[in-house]
Amino acid sequence: MTPPDQPHSGRRRADGGTRRARPPGASGARHAARPTGAPAKSTGTAGGRPAQRSRGRGGFTRTAPGSRAGTARPVGARSAPAPRPRRTRRPVQINSRRRVRGILVITLAVFSLFAVQLVRIQGLDAAAVAAEALDQRNRTEVLPALRGQVVDSEGVVLAQSIERRTVTVDQTAIPEFVQRVDGVRTKTGVWGAAQELAPLLGMSDTRLRDELIGTARYKIIAKNVTVPTWRRISALGIPGVYSERTAERDYPQSTTAASLVGWVYADGRAGGGVESMVDEVLAGSNGSAKYETSPSGRIIPNGRQVLEEAVDGRTVQLTINSAIQWYAQNSLARGISRVGGESGTVVVQHARTGELLAVASYPSYDPNDLSSVKGSLDNLAFSQIFEPGSTNKIVTMAAALQEGVVTPDQPVVVPNRLPRADRSFKDSSDHPTWYLTATGVLAKSSNIGTILIGEQLEPEVLEKYFRDFGMGAMSGVDFPNESPGLVTPADQMSGSQRFTVMYGQGMSGTAIQNSMAYQVIANDGVRVQPSLIKSVETDDGVMMPAEPPESRRVVDADVAQQVMAMLEGAVSDEGSAPQAAIPGYRVAGKTGTADRYDDRLGRYSGKTASFIGIAPADDPQIIVSVFVQKPSILFYGGLVAAPIFKDVMTYALAELAIPPTGAEPVEQVIELDEPPARSDQRVLGSEYLP
Repeated sequence: MTPPDQPHSGRRRADGGTRRARPPGASGARHAARPTGAPAKSTGTAGGRPAQRSRGRGGFTRTAPGSRAGTARPVGARSAPAPRPRRTRRPVQINSRRRVRGILVITLAVFSLFAVQLVRIQGLDAAAVAAEALDQRNRTEVLPALRGQVVDSEGVVLAQSIERRTVTVDQTAIPEFVQRVDGVRTKTGVWGAAQELAPLLGMSDTRLRDELIGTARYKIIAKNVTVPTWRRISALGIPGVYSERTAERDYPQSTTAASLVGWVYADGRAGGGVESMVDEVLAGSNGSAKYETSPSGRIIPNGRQVLEEAVDGRTVQLTINSAIQWYAQNSLARGISRVGGESGTVVVQHARTGELLAVASYPSYDPNDLSSVKGSLDNLAFSQIFEPGSTNKIVTMAAALQEGVVTPDQPVVVPNRLPRADRSFKDSSDHPTWYLTATGVLAKSSNIGTILIGEQLEPEVLEKYFRDFGMGAMSGVDFPNESPGLVTPADQMSGSQRFTVMYGQGMSGTAIQNSMAYQVIANDGVRVQPSLIKSVETDDGVMMPAEPPESRRVVDADVAQQVMAMLEGAVSDEGSAPQAAIPGYRVAGKTGTADRYDDRLGRYSGKTASFIGIAPADDPQIIVSVFVQKPSILFYGGLVAAPIFKDVMTYALAELAIPPTGAEPVEQVIELDEPPARSDQRVLGSEYLP
């Protein structure tokens, strides 16, 4: 170590050499050697002789005078300074113990972190971590419930669900596919999988390869695959290829009962008709299957598996007779096509029970292919409202008979025009003054005669009967999108409306409501709520009959029978619809030809042609209601709707094996041979007598 009283002799240069230290007092310039003889500065040593310095080990040391380390010089003489020996840097000594301690501390810190994490995983968060790991291995497959069947009254299937499979892939697992090629197990991956799957899925190899290549853990490659086809796919053992159970809704009757049975969307939601009406019964409850899979996508045989079975929907049996439904639908389509109509309905109802045997609606569609739909998906018999016209005259007639203001043979003088309120009323065609009976008024469908009878009742009384017969309210079937129709309260009717409602104008209803009115007459005055559901399957698989429909008396039995006899006159040669007569059977019925209000145009446009009939008239069993909207070639109910009625009623009677009664019809007095006497107090419209 350099003595404290000695200046440092030199500094290490950047290039590894040393640089001489500047003498004391020297400036920043390099110090030059003194010339010989220059006085030397005393060092302050003993004897006046300067001590010599020599570089020793580990630094500089002083030497005594006269030693060999220095050269003697005369006293007082100044000699040039001896060249300073070069100084070398002491090598850095590293403490190995400190380094070991540092490494040990770092190692302990790392292991401490591992220990903390291990405690967290195995102790504090053990359950959560295990659950997360299990979740990564688990695969869940939804097991959709099959919707219940919809069948007709004889068990014929109208709607059913067929099991199908949706094929999915885990693209990351497909490359591990191994096949045996020439007896050797070879990894063929995506190419091999595509070649095996393509013919089964009806796809090309190239297109399927594009579907299999990628990193997606879930991708759908095919839908609506049949169960046998999926079994063949599963037998290939391709890793990452799975299937999901789905169902395809099938409607074997196609267009026959489309709008009645309804449809189901692709995602399984009910779309309308019976499918929507009893969806909670048909839908069932989905199940699920959970199982563990390996990284390659294969199911682990001994892994944890949880299966929750799906609960399939239950069967619903309708009151519909599929044979009558099929015939009614086709007859309606032909009839509308014949007269260039826009739409129409046919309702076939059991007279005693109120059961709906057929509810045809045109135009129709194929529920198996909703892309074929061009019009409304609703069943028009429930949703379409219109002014019924003359078919509604039976309500006015029944009310008058029940209230005792008229009798079937009561004379009615019917002029060509009848002024009432703010307008002059007329019949469908001009005619001379008619001398009819009340029966004749109904048979000839006279608007004027109906007004003369109906005005004998207070407006509030007539409104009550309209509602009692089922107009202006829901039918009770609970069919989707059903309309209640419209009956204006008596105190809100206009002057002329009070008279137009008597013959079915100025009020509106559905085909179902109009059929209900005739059911009252056919059932001896008792109205039975129409029904569409016959029975529902219980959880035990037993078909449980539906609750009996509500019923109530509207008019007396003898009044209903009187109206029935009057309706037979309408089908006679003297009536408005001889085209509705069926050989061998007694038929009662009524035509209707009403002005049709078009909501799209906001005004009246076209006609509603209708006919509602009952057979056999002497033992009522079946009611058939026919409505054709906006016919363009013909428009009278007797010419447009009566032929369709005859066609459908004839088929229904045969299908249900209802024989003719063989009874002769009761002779009805429709038109008087001569004008009634003025003195006859029963005459209605006597002011028009000559």
